[in-house]
Amino acid sequence: MAWAQHAAAVLENEHLLVRPVTEADREPVRAVAMDPDIWRYFVSAVETDADFEKFFDACLADQAAGRRVVFVIIDKAGGRVAGSMSYGNMAEADARLEIGWSWLGRDFRGQGINRWAKYLLLQHAFEELHAERVEFKTDILNTQARRGLRNIGAVEEGTLRSFNFMPGGRRRDAIFYSVLRAEWPRVKQELATKPKVTQLDAVG
Repeated sequence: MAWAQHAAAVLENEHLLVRPVTEADREPVRAVAMDPDIWRYFVSAVETDADFEKFFDACLADQAAGRRVVFVIIDKAGGRVAGSMSYGNMAEADARLEIGWSWLGRDFRGQGINRWAKYLLLQHAFEELHAERVEFKTDILNTQARRGLRNIGAVEEGTLRSFNFMPGGRRRDAIFYSVLRAEWPRVKQELATKPKVTQLDAVG
């Protein structure tokens, strides 16, 4: 299955609709994105309307160029945009992709939305795209994101030091996590039935 044609799918369950971003999402996304706390550990800051326009234009440009598949997350309970996640660094020849660029608006945190969105994206990656490895990375200082990744069953793999620049010039140490195909059945079952996935040992 060619990822270029099939990665950008519409995904949903009883909680969420997760679909590729479009120009029509610009104002609904802006309504939840103008919160500096969201961008504290992002590689780009969104503090002004100009920052947001640049950020959203980059989402559309990356999507159009095939560099990322940018999804908006709709909370079915209220019908509002809750945040966004992306597939990126898609290496189809190696059956490997990254889920990242993840953020949720303040009103949507702590409600299981991150878990269900990751569930849908992991399910599509493993069961439709036939990925062998799904990876995640975050700032080593972002303890909330690291806890969230452990809670969805991602295995911590290690840290790449001085990985990239952050706004303000700080060099970020990036910590990597992954879920492998062999781990997905257990992760899937626990994501669907438990608030947290039992920590997995790395599979060879």
